[in-house]
This record gives sequence, C-alpha cells and structure tokens, in this order.
Amino acid sequence: MFDIERWKEIMSTLKQNKLRSFLTAFGVFWGIFMLIVMAGMGKGFETGVRSGMGGFATNSVFMWTQRTAKPYGGFRRGRNWNFENDDVTLIRKNIKGVKIVAPRLFAGWGSGENTVRGDKSANFNLKGDYPEWIEINPMELLKGRWLNNMDIRERRKVCVLGVKVYEQMFAMGENPIGQYLRVDGIYYQVVGVIEPLTQMNMQGRAEESIFLPFSTMQVVYNYGDAVFVIGAIAEDNVSAAHIQEEIKTMIKKRHKIAPDDEQAVAGFSLEKEFQQISNLFLGIRILTWIVGIGTLLAGVIGVSNIMLVIVKARTKEIGVMRAIGATPRKVIGQILLESAFLTTLAGYLGMFSGMLLLGLINNQLMKAVESGAEGVFLKNPEINFTVAISCLMVLIISGIFAGMIPARKAVSIKPIDALRAE
Repeated sequence: MFDIERWKEIMSTLKQNKLRSFLTAFGVFWGIFMLIVMAGMGKGFETGVRSGMGGFATNSVFMWTQRTAKPYGGFRRGRNWNFENDDVTLIRKNIKGVKIVAPRLFAGWGSGENTVRGDKSANFNLKGDYPEWIEINPMELLKGRWLNNMDIRERRKVCVLGVKVYEQMFAMGENPIGQYLRVDGIYYQVVGVIEPLTQMNMQGRAEESIFLPFSTMQVVYNYGDAVFVIGAIAEDNVSAAHIQEEIKTMIKKRHKIAPDDEQAVAGFSLEKEFQQISNLFLGIRILTWIVGIGTLLAGVIGVSNIMLVIVKARTKEIGVMRAIGATPRKVIGQILLESAFLTTLAGYLGMFSGMLLLGLINNQLMKAVESGAEGVFLKNPEINFTVAISCLMVLIISGIFAGMIPARKAVSIKPIDALRAE
C-alpha cells in the first residue's frame, strides 16, 4: 500500500539535502568571489595611489622654516627666519650624496584676482622655481618649454602656465606661446604650458599655478634673498632621510638655531612616505589573502560536511553498489568526483563573477576619468589571471581532499549493513 506520509518524509529529506548542497556551493562561490574582488580592489587602490604620485622622485626631501622653539645664540624663542640663497649654494657644495637642490618661492593665495588678460581675470597660485624643480616633480610639457638657466640669470619676465590657467585665460585652441599675462601688475611672456603627472600638490595645485623664474620672483616681490622651500634629491644608494638630517644640521648651525630645536626646520622625506605606503599596501594584500583563504577554507569544510550528509542519505544505494560488485575504489572515486564537481562549479562561477564585477567597475572608472572626474584613487582594479586560475586549482584540489573523509566513511560500511539502513 502506498504510504503518502513516508513519501513526504523522503521528499523533505531530498529537498533539505539540495538546500544544504546549494548553501555549501554558495559558500565556496562567495569565498573565491570575495577573494577575487578584494584582491582586485586592493590592487586598483594601490595602482591609483601610485599613479597619483606620478614620477615624483621617491628619494626626495622637502624642507621649510618655522618659528624657533628654543632660545639660542643670543636670539629669543619664537624667532621668524627664512632660508637664504647661500643655504642652497652651501648644500650643493658641502652635503655629500645630494644630486639636485632646488629652491622655491610662492605667492598668490590672496582673495583678489592677481592675473589679467584682456577682459579675463582670475586668481592663481604663483611659484618661483629653478629649472631643476621639474626633475623633483615631473610635469608634461603640453606647449613650449620649461624654465631654463638663462631665465634665472637674466631674471626674465617669462612664465609657464598650468593647464587650467591656460584653459581659463585663453580661447580653446589658441596658441599662448609669446602672449602676455599681467600678474600683480607685471607683464610676463608665456613660454610654456604644463600638466602635472602627479596628484601630489605643494603650495597649491600645479595645473592652477603660474611658474616664474625664481630670481625674477625674488626681485619683483621684494623677497630679498629669502627661500621658502628647499627640495633636494639624494643620489642613488643614498638615504634621503640621511641627507635631510645633514642639511638640517648645517642650516641650524649657520642660522644660530638650537641643535635640538625640532620645530624650526620642518619638512618630510618622500622616501619615508613611500615606504609607509608600501607597507600599508603589503598589509592590505596580506589581510585580503587571509580573509579570502579563510572564507574559502570555510567553504571547503562545508563541502566535506555536505558530502557526509549525502553519503548518509545514500547509504542504501552504496550498499547496493557494493553488493553487485562495485569496488571500494569505484565508490571513493564517485564521491570524490561529486565533491570536485561541486567545488569546481561553485569556484568557477565565483571566479568568473568576481572578474566580471572588477571589469564593470573598471569601465565605470574609465568613464569617470574621461568625463573629467578628479580625485579618483582607484585605477585598473584587476587580478592577475594566473593568480586567479591558481586559486581555482587550489580550491579544486581542496575540494577533492574534502571528499576523502565522506568517501572513506562510505566504503567503511559493510554492504549488508548498508542494505538494512533506512
């Protein structure tokens, strides 16, 4: 007689196993999906930040002056002071390991409009530089040339424009070379237009700045021999932090500043900053792999558990197979195949979905950049295809090993006991 209640019980058990199988497969899917996405996003963030730094010299240092914190050499505490032209000369001559030294001046942060051309006026940052500054902070020349030594020696009234200055002060397509801008009442001839290769800004954004010869700016703005910022690049195999300390020591001695006054000479070393950033990204990569591998391991354990459930549900079937001559090897092989299939299918779908999501994100980022979006610190989020395939292969092998315990349990049951099982 047909037992409808027993049939319902059997169907419920099958549905429960299917649900468990689905949840287990989803766990594997989610593990490799998250690993791919996290690794790709971490790589994209690292690429974006490093790209934002452009070709900035990583072995460079920058220093500027602040009020003294301690009285020394007959001078009171809280003295204002500046670097001088002679400081730059002495650094070049006396500090070993210095490859390039470049001073800088700046102005133009007032609220008024300091730049005029015809009926157009605006306010821009003004920077007085030596030709060597472009080696510390590389910029792309869009038109004309950069400042040269002749400009410095002859104190020429010439200028190089950031690309945003050009776009705002000239008509689209107009050639600015040889044209004049009036900056704070002085006319300067435009000799070049630049675009920064980095998103790192010093004394204002380069694309919104006007660059003047350092010597010209000293005279025009009556700065005397003052220097506001000193930038330097260390020679290869020389620590930038080391030359920074040597420069500080020499300057403190020359300007009668207490040797232990840590406030008077401020600055930073990009070498140190880059090392900190590299350590940060290393930590992100390690964390990503720890979380991803942990999630994958949980999925693999889930595969082992669901296979144990399936083996228990198919005890009678296994008993029949053994009774009609199936060898233990064949039974183990079938269970391992099912375990590997479940893991491979879920893993492949997770890998494919993760790479597809990274591709969609990358397309959106490219559209944002093309539309002129700024401050995008995520670039080319991707994961190496070889790494992705390697992860999938490790997952498949893990899935096979996950099926070993259920498989051994299946062949350990005697056929007669299996046939009696309910």
